[in-house]
Amino acid sequence: MASVLQHVGDQRSIVGHGDTKKKEIYKYVAPWTVYGMNWSVRHDKRFRLAVGSFIEDYKNKVQIVQLDEDRGEFVLKSTFDHPYPTTKIMWIPDQVGGLPDLMATSGDYLRLWKVSDNDVRQECMLNNNKNSEFCAPLTSFDWNETDPNILGASSIDTTCTIWGLETGKVIGRVSGYVKTQLIAHDKEVHDIAFTRAGGGRDLFASVGSDGSVRMFDLRNLEHSTILYEDPKQLPLLRLSWNKQDPNYLATFSMDNTEVIVLDVRVPSMPVARLCNHRAAVNGITWAPHSSCHICTAGDDHQALIWDIQPMPQPIEVPILAYAAEGEINQVQWSSSQPDWISICYKDHLEILRV
Repeated sequence: MASVLQHVGDQRSIVGHGDTKKKEIYKYVAPWTVYGMNWSVRHDKRFRLAVGSFIEDYKNKVQIVQLDEDRGEFVLKSTFDHPYPTTKIMWIPDQVGGLPDLMATSGDYLRLWKVSDNDVRQECMLNNNKNSEFCAPLTSFDWNETDPNILGASSIDTTCTIWGLETGKVIGRVSGYVKTQLIAHDKEVHDIAFTRAGGGRDLFASVGSDGSVRMFDLRNLEHSTILYEDPKQLPLLRLSWNKQDPNYLATFSMDNTEVIVLDVRVPSMPVARLCNHRAAVNGITWAPHSSCHICTAGDDHQALIWDIQPMPQPIEVPILAYAAEGEINQVQWSSSQPDWISICYKDHLEILRV
């Protein structure tokens, strides 16, 4: 299958084939700048995504869009209000559809939404501050793939909160409770992610403004492991675990063009540096089906796919590159359809066949 991405060094255009049913790229233009975005993971909801607005007031939106594969274009399924911009959107990690069709968003709070064909209803709004109706803004969160009743959220107040979900007596209603809350960093926490290592339920890592990557175990929260510290103590903005080999994770620092890959067995020393971006990196996502491939995206309008198999030899250049028409602020690799990557820039959502 041809890819929409160019092989690096190959100037020939390989975008599309003319047949709308076989296109290698599909676009959706939202009515506002897009930031939050993610794929549904359910096999019976192919090419369903959620996108969130970035509007600097209290009137943000989230839209659910679905690709009509016969017409070759996205169809807007529903729109709902979301006061502040979504810092992250995720669908419940349930590929077979045996659980309620839920979506979570972070911003001022962690919210869970129940999605039906033409309607979205807020199930619950989770506040980790017992003493106030307000909580510190959430920078990100992650939904535990091994146990979908666990979510972890990161906040600017230096904490990570691990939430448990439960279904109430009213069938289908979902509520949440704080399983644990911990001070994770010395400054703001920017991202949190569970790893599949050790059974995949209890281990997670976080990154923050103190420039460190820290790993935690829910079974023993008195101790954490510092996996890496930025030499200049620059804030680390995102982290992403390798989906197939949990020994590896990737992160990047603020306003930096470099993505570093870490091996948890050899803390503190990056095992690879991915350096081909010409402006700040904004997003990273590992292939769901391969331990050797990762996609990075940034302000240089580029989405780059790398093969890290040569590690610990230097990774000089990416294997594939895509040039967008704007600064890419979000990138996600579809877990249920690993031939497809999604990116966001300006008011555009694009999905690319790789």
